[in-house]
Amino acid sequence: MFGVRLPQYRTSSGQFDDLVASQIKRLASAWPQMIQAVQFAVEDVPPLQSIPWQDGSDTTSQSFAAGHGTPARIVLYRMAMQMQVNDRMELQWAIRDELVSRLAELYGRRPEEIDPDWGL
Repeated sequence: MFGVRLPQYRTSSGQFDDLVASQIKRLASAWPQMIQAVQFAVEDVPPLQSIPWQDGSDTTSQSFAAGHGTPARIVLYRMAMQMQVNDRMELQWAIRDELVSRLAELYGRRPEEIDPDWGL
């Protein structure tokens, strides 16, 4: 009934993916080497089984350090993040803060070093 370029076609998951991609692109322009070494993923919900060494508080995102032949990864959980915000602008800020926080965690930096607007 409507074309793929019309706003009605965009699902909430597609819009979320677009917001994540724009934040990654923004961060890549400031920190190309840092971003290039990390894989990013979006899942709908966190896994049911918790990892024994985690406290279970990571409901919006997780980061995984690089391993033997495996690059570092950051996974954002779409539904968990969408449930914590009221509108698209808040979601954009939440995505930014999660990505910056997880990058800081992976690289042993403070989030403010990566993005001075973090947490605002």
